[in-house]
Amino acid sequence: MPRSALTPDEEDRLLAACSKSRSRSLYPAACLALYTGLRRSELLSLTWGQVDLEKKTLTVGDSKTESGAGRLVPLNARATTALTFWSEIFPDREPQHAVFPSERVGAGTNAFTPCYTDTEVDSPVKSIKEGWERAKRQSKVHCRWHDLRHSFCTRLLEQGVSLPKVAAILGWSDSTTVRMAKRYGHIGEDSLRKAVETLDPKPAEPKDEKQEQQQPPAPCQPEPSPTTVH
Repeated sequence: MPRSALTPDEEDRLLAACSKSRSRSLYPAACLALYTGLRRSELLSLTWGQVDLEKKTLTVGDSKTESGAGRLVPLNARATTALTFWSEIFPDREPQHAVFPSERVGAGTNAFTPCYTDTEVDSPVKSIKEGWERAKRQSKVHCRWHDLRHSFCTRLLEQGVSLPKVAAILGWSDSTTVRMAKRYGHIGEDSLRKAVETLDPKPAEPKDEKQEQQQPPAPCQPEPSPTTVH
């Protein structure tokens, strides 16, 4: 049975471990998975021509489903930041170049600083499994790569985003959308309840004790002395 979505603490620990990986593509790839919901195959096959950092969108290429291919996925602030930082590593990138290219990783100097050689910009990385498994062990977060997509979906629904919109972003087929409606139905019910609860009268705010205290009476003014009438 699939695990629940990652908690914020698990997300932070996992991304921190990914950022320290010798596989330098692991962190931006994990960020995109968490904040766009892309499938692993869609993610690793991305080219820079599919990414528009100015408009903060990316266009999916080949996909598992017909409805998933060619869909436009908006990038939130975190996904945009991760991709912008990653793009600066490849200043000479071309539209046909892979966002996550295949490359060799070695260790240089006595400090074993990672060295990246034989970067094949036209060839997407085949697998990130080794770095991914190491990051999970270091962060002590037990999950599958697909759980990043699951977490993205869960958070959208928890925020009250409609299922049709979520289906469009994730590239679900019609049959998958029906199946996922049953799987995530409890989340939809929670968001609907929260929506109608906004119509409930708000509880009266507690009165400020200071305001309840009576103001001290104004000092009595002395009565004027009676005027003597002559």
